[in-house]
Amino acid sequence: MLLIRKDGQVRLTWKGILAVMGGTLPIALLFVYFGRFDLARPTLFSMIVIVVALAMKWELRGRTWFWVTMIVIAILHVLLIFAIPWTTRWIPAVVATPILAVDLAAILVIIKLLEKLFEKPNTGTSGTDGTFPDD
Repeated sequence: MLLIRKDGQVRLTWKGILAVMGGTLPIALLFVYFGRFDLARPTLFSMIVIVVALAMKWELRGRTWFWVTMIVIAILHVLLIFAIPWTTRWIPAVVATPILAVDLAAILVIIKLLEKLFEKPNTGTSGTDGTFPDD
């Protein structure tokens, strides 16, 4: 879905755009149904931050601890969305962007710390000449 180039650019394919639009439509309809337009912006921002974090750490997708961590982070975001009183007034991008950047950085730091905890380095018992001591 995401096309990540070697030069560091991240591009979303047309299938990815359709998936994002299809995934956000039911959420938008929930806000209309319940009349809670104040929760739309923080939910959208949280989803963006979590998806960007997933895309940046996609090489860890085969690890169970990674998915458990991302689910816990998503649950914490949901709890924060419901715990904080939000406004429906306009929030400038100059205000929202640093907050989102700090949120993304915190998620990446948590993942990096857990990666160091769960991923044991391959130290092995090889000597300096590349042979094993039992040879």
